[in-house]
Amino acid sequence: MQTMESLKRKIKSAQDLHSVVKTMKALAAVSIRQYQRAVESLADYNRTVEMGFHVILKYRPSEIRARLTGPPQRIGAIVFGSDQGLCGPLNENIAHHALEEMASTGTSFEDRYVIAVGERIEGYLLDAGQAIIETLSMPNSVGGITPMVQDLIMIIEDWYFRRQIDHIYLYYNEYQSGATYRSRTLQLLPVDQRWLKKMERAKWPSKVLPIYTIKWDNLFASLVREYLFVSLFRAFAESLASENASRLAAMQNAEKNIEERIQELTVMFHRQRQMTITEELLDIVAGFEALKGAEKKEVTVYGHG
Repeated sequence: MQTMESLKRKIKSAQDLHSVVKTMKALAAVSIRQYQRAVESLADYNRTVEMGFHVILKYRPSEIRARLTGPPQRIGAIVFGSDQGLCGPLNENIAHHALEEMASTGTSFEDRYVIAVGERIEGYLLDAGQAIIETLSMPNSVGGITPMVQDLIMIIEDWYFRRQIDHIYLYYNEYQSGATYRSRTLQLLPVDQRWLKKMERAKWPSKVLPIYTIKWDNLFASLVREYLFVSLFRAFAESLASENASRLAAMQNAEKNIEERIQELTVMFHRQRQMTITEELLDIVAGFEALKGAEKKEVTVYGHG
């Protein structure tokens, strides 16, 4: 049976752990909002890029479609996970999703150029037999996202122009609400035909369609580069928000379990304390009875005398 002192130590340890979990829970909640604001800040930027595509689609839609046809022979894939732990099944789920989606393209393991973003996702992909050409770290703040996006754009340009990889996909977790998220696939290149058709059919907000004076090829290349930036930035921000959402869910479960354990230990402590008090009372009663018996015996002896 555990002593009262050992139970006190266990209760203290559980309370300290409970405090740490509550702090991590609060930090996760704050981080989610931080990265969600980053996603929201892209809205106007993204709208400007969409309007640019809308204009050039109105003038030369056939040339764009001609550049975006053909099945993938080799693909480039960027899979977003996490560097930190304590985020539940986030990495396992996105790795499984990415492997299924890559298999659906019909390409073999050898024809996939895969970059893992986050050290935790790397192991899941390697265990499934998928080779990784590079592993990058996830940024730890909104300010660290832009440099990472710029690095990835350079890698994508190398894939596209030097290695002739014209089908590139992003696999990441998209934040929903509270502590929930979902796995998502984005066809980064070629630009999604359905999205382009949506841009082409959209109504221009004014009566006059803008014109452009720079070369069409240069304008299209610039718009694609901006589209890449917006898409990659959103993938990073959504992934980081989802990571913290998963951590928030894990911390909520941990907090519940710790509270139950503290309650259990407290009940055990009070029970042990009551048993100790009862034993002490019984010892006092037994001592009193023994003393009373001894006095009675002494009186009897003196009486006979």
